[in-house]
Amino acid sequence: MLKVVSIKDDLVSRLLKREHRGEDLEAGVREIIEQVKEYGDQGFWSATKRFDHADMSAAQMQVTEDEIKEAYAATAPDLLESLRLARDNISEFHARQHFQTWFQPGEDGELLGQIYRPLERVGIYVPGGTAAYPSSVLMNALPAKVAGVKEIIMVTPPRTDGTVLPLVLVAAAEAGVTKIFKAGGVQAVAGLAYGTESISKVDKIVGPGNIYVTIAKRLVFGLVDIDMLAGPSEIVIVADEEADHVLVAADLLSQAEHDPMAAAILVTPDEKLAQSVRDEVEKQLAVLPRKEIAAAAIKNYGAAVVTGSMQEAVDLANQLAPEHLELYVKDPFSWLGKIRNAGAVFLGAYASEPVGDYFAGPNHVLPTGGTARFFSPLSVEDFMKRTSVIYTTKEALQKWGPHIVRLAEDEGLDAHARAIARRLERL
Repeated sequence: MLKVVSIKDDLVSRLLKREHRGEDLEAGVREIIEQVKEYGDQGFWSATKRFDHADMSAAQMQVTEDEIKEAYAATAPDLLESLRLARDNISEFHARQHFQTWFQPGEDGELLGQIYRPLERVGIYVPGGTAAYPSSVLMNALPAKVAGVKEIIMVTPPRTDGTVLPLVLVAAAEAGVTKIFKAGGVQAVAGLAYGTESISKVDKIVGPGNIYVTIAKRLVFGLVDIDMLAGPSEIVIVADEEADHVLVAADLLSQAEHDPMAAAILVTPDEKLAQSVRDEVEKQLAVLPRKEIAAAAIKNYGAAVVTGSMQEAVDLANQLAPEHLELYVKDPFSWLGKIRNAGAVFLGAYASEPVGDYFAGPNHVLPTGGTARFFSPLSVEDFMKRTSVIYTTKEALQKWGPHIVRLAEDEGLDAHARAIARRLERL
């Protein structure tokens, strides 16, 4: 049952300290990474057969063009239409994220600038297991495509018969994915990071996964770049007395059904609303297909926190720094400016969290576990790199040189200072 608590309850403290680092699992993750690093395709396939329990040979791990054609044939036309509309919305949103090369000349002819270039090759991880996520394919691949990445390699866990959900393959084709491998977990991350005979080493790995995937991404960071260390999904709903308790309960459960460790939290100054939402969550849970998962999440990290005021509710939301934050209040725009920490903010009664998950356009790969204090949603910028450009004329060096020499000598780096001093002598 959803717990109704005060802001001073121990549960609130536990929610604020929520983290899932999994140090106790790290040794096992390292072992799988080393197996793929040493044995390449064979290690990759062996781990996939062991953990994904898929009935397929090593030669069947890469998705073929025929499999993609079959996936299109198996996809209902109306479902394909919805997928394509979502694709267009996501593409258009990310196309507005401009990162342009620039140069700025100085008064003595010097030139400073910054060059933006897309990464050459990226890997996207698309979760499978208890559910398959075509929407995650779009959210991970489309920003890379907009950025101009040449090669997008996707990994996703297969079903036990060695196949991938047709709509996942269709989404990959629609989003511009160039290669797809039927593998998940640590071995998929290791294959992307180190490369195998079949998988080219990538520059960056993006996309959320379970705790094993998260640990693997942390361990290969530095060899490749990663987007963020994602944890279980979470939603915080800040609501006032005018909120519909039925809709609030539905939105809490929309996140609770993801994972037994997902967090679903209502924060409100209205105790009557909190009690109504608690009762409604129980009612809706009874008929939810993923009832066991959602019920565990509500038990582990579900709460209706009653605050003394709306300002106190917003302050707690900022402390929680949630992945998804709904402002379900009568004038959400008046409170938007007070939100400092959130992956995505949903305003008003009609901006339910699934609107962002599937269709609106902003990315649904979001920071979790309070990391919205310093991480941002996945964007086009995540698939680009910056190079600084410096051109110096003799006139500029004559002005700058003495200062550079002075600073280098103060740091004890005499060779730095002499590289400039000798140029000044020749001038």
